[in-house]
Amino acid sequence: MSVRVKICGITNLRDAVAAADAGADAVGFVFAESPRRMTVDAVRRISKKLPAFLHRVGVFADALPAGVAMAARAAGLTYVQLHGDESKADVRAIPFPSVKVFRVADASVLERVRRWGAELVHLDTGAGSGKTFDWTIARRAGKLARVILAGGLRPSNVREAIRVARPFAVDVASGVEVRPGKKDHALIRRFVEEARR
Repeated sequence: MSVRVKICGITNLRDAVAAADAGADAVGFVFAESPRRMTVDAVRRISKKLPAFLHRVGVFADALPAGVAMAARAAGLTYVQLHGDESKADVRAIPFPSVKVFRVADASVLERVRRWGAELVHLDTGAGSGKTFDWTIARRAGKLARVILAGGLRPSNVREAIRVARPFAVDVASGVEVRPGKKDHALIRRFVEEARR
């Protein structure tokens, strides 16, 4: 099975459709503090017009579980991605499939991933940093959980990132943008093509 691809930081229908048309498996909508932040109503309007097979992922940070669940239901999400200091109890209280994000500074993240014990984790350098980290750490994390690799990915490096890290999925936002929240559709297509090679 080829690596899955998520295009994150979607702020409008045209970019979401471009991601779907390019063959992305998921699109991400940011509900946390960000220049790409979206409202529930805006995401619901976009979500209704997207193909049924496309996963819709909501990005949250330190929001109350009840608020995450309410937003996810109203916006038509299929997954939630948790970027804050959420506890396992918080995650269990959200009735949606969830992905916990771990910020990677060095290999010490491996112990945090091991202790968390989730089937699927997301590794990044920090929210919207656009910087890469040592992909061999992600490869090692892959022995503990399925890994979604993010952080500084772009069409020019995603194939090498996949070769080194062997992730379950890759996640890109700024690497396919003209500016925060506005995607370059040609870059989206190239990113998906390179990820699938």
